[in-house]
Amino acid sequence: MIDKKDFNKKSSVKIRISIIQKEKWKKVCLEKQISLTSLIINSVENRMMDDERRKVLTFIEKQDNIFGKIETNINQVAKIANGQKFISESKLSSFSDKLSEIIILKKEQNEIFTRIYAELSR
Repeated sequence: MIDKKDFNKKSSVKIRISIIQKEKWKKVCLEKQISLTSLIINSVENRMMDDERRKVLTFIEKQDNIFGKIETNINQVAKIANGQKFISESKLSSFSDKLSEIIILKKEQNEIFTRIYAELSR
């Protein structure tokens, strides 16, 4: 079993690269808003970059907001139907189809999120 103490940053690695390479790497880090250490370690260990993690988390939040809006719309339709005490069969059928579609999309989203979280934890 690996002890957390083994991951303390007590060691350094010196590498020789050209000044041009170093400047290119620093430019990449600046664009991605990550450290050079992070760039090298994540590249060598084939892990997701910190900037990619931020993008994924932003995407997840955006998806959550979209489904929140959909749920609000569903509640509004239900409120109208309850207030009128009537909803036509065609509208009810259409509404049911949309709900079924949302259930499928939500299930797909959750599967994608599961894969994303697995990737983020690497």
